[in-house]
Amino acid sequence: MVVVAPDEAAKRADWIHVLTPDETQAELYEQAIKPYLNPGKVLGFSHGFSIHFKTIVPPADVDVVMIAPKSPGHLLRRVYSEGRGVPSLIAVAQDASKRAHEYALAYAHGIGSTRAGVLQTTFREETESDLFGEQAVLCGGLTSLIKKGFETLVEAGYAPEIAYFECLHEVKLIVDLIYEGGLARMRYSISNTAEYGDLTRGEKVVGQETRAAMKKILADIQSGEFAREWIAENKSGGKRFAQLREKEKQHPVEIVGAQLRGMMSWLPREAKKSADAPKENPKKVVNA
Repeated sequence: MVVVAPDEAAKRADWIHVLTPDETQAELYEQAIKPYLNPGKVLGFSHGFSIHFKTIVPPADVDVVMIAPKSPGHLLRRVYSEGRGVPSLIAVAQDASKRAHEYALAYAHGIGSTRAGVLQTTFREETESDLFGEQAVLCGGLTSLIKKGFETLVEAGYAPEIAYFECLHEVKLIVDLIYEGGLARMRYSISNTAEYGDLTRGEKVVGQETRAAMKKILADIQSGEFAREWIAENKSGGKRFAQLREKEKQHPVEIVGAQLRGMMSWLPREAKKSADAPKENPKKVVNA
């Protein structure tokens, strides 16, 4: 494998696949990709943000495709090396060659996704549903639920360590059951007491008020409001983002959790370190 600068990679490549963060793609495209995006090339993405919100507008004589694995990149690699794959979504925004779908499917096969399943979608559907899932459920919704549960127990006088185990640590155990067989398998596996509490109390915590908030979040995504906010945040230097990130690091659930995880010999060392490590900004990376 030969590593070269982004502009040189774009110049040499028939397929340019952009895997940089959403907030850096437009600048990278203008500086290092657009000058070399000749007719017949393929421009690929693993998330539809830049194409859907038109921060990148490719010429009409190239294929524009998306292969979006439903997992983080390091997990995709690990699962592939084990001889398996993670599901992917594929989409075609431009089909200049009349073979763009075939090319996208071949890429999905190359990263192992055809072993797990490939779904056809659009850039719009993938982008808006992905942002919604991240903000309302998988990241924003879940982390807020964990913190509020932790805070409620600690404020009521329970030990922070007990609160951590009940509201954060055991989330993995429940999610694994849901992943394996849906909500039904999880409910089959837990005690009758826990299941009754689930069925009678869950809606009181996450009910119609939460659903209304979710609808507002989705509306902001669909209108482009969130995209404009995120783009503006990065153009202004990302100061608010940095402050929010630092504030979250200081939350008691993180401090207690780091201490407890330090005693969990079964956890990978990399997982323990990653929480405190600064995120890289792979602004100068192009996979070509």
